[in-house]
Amino acid sequence: MARKKDGPKAEELRGDEWIATYSDTITLLLTFFILLYSFSSVDQQKLKQISTALQSVLNGNGGVTILEFNTTSGNAPIVGESTEQEINENLPNEENMYNKVKEFIDENNLSSTVQITQDERGIIIQLRDNILFESAKADIREDSKAILDKINSLINTFPNAIIVEGHTDNLPINTFKFESNWELSTTRAVNVVRYFVETKGQNPARFSAAGYGEYQPMAPNDSNENRAKNRRVNILIVATEKEKKHNE
Repeated sequence: MARKKDGPKAEELRGDEWIATYSDTITLLLTFFILLYSFSSVDQQKLKQISTALQSVLNGNGGVTILEFNTTSGNAPIVGESTEQEINENLPNEENMYNKVKEFIDENNLSSTVQITQDERGIIIQLRDNILFESAKADIREDSKAILDKINSLINTFPNAIIVEGHTDNLPINTFKFESNWELSTTRAVNVVRYFVETKGQNPARFSAAGYGEYQPMAPNDSNENRAKNRRVNILIVATEKEKKHNE
């Protein structure tokens, strides 16, 4: 005689019970990100970016996780992270930068000491070599450091990169320390950079130095007056867009 089964009949397993748990998890995940964005300033661009990130993750974008979209190089920044466009908008444009430099120079009575020019790279603060150095030397004069201190205060107001450029006239030089105008112009530029970085505490990552010798003259080297124009140190405040293109 067949034995009776105890209890109710066991239900058959369908194999799709995990779907309910998965759906609840996805719903909680979406709710979490909506809450995060509710605490931040949301604009249309950010909403589109987070939507793209979520869609890529949920669709299995090659194993990429949502956290990997939170890097500065990704398409969707983390909450509160500034986009590249927002950062650039906060930086001064060339016209504003030029006006700010000119205003600073006038207010600090530097008009007779420095010249302000502008080219495709940015804003140039130009100093005659005899303001900073003795003839054929590269050590910064003590009485000129007050001028560099004021320029340092100006540099502090900009986040831009700074390039210090040394230039000479075409009169040859051959001393124990400097075999040519290349060495003289480069050493002068380096010493100005070192003053800003080592003495005034500037971030060295912002600065670079270049020496051009006699090969980028402002005027023909055909008179003492013109040669004096060519002996100069330029402090270039690099325009943001030019800096970006240069780094690319």
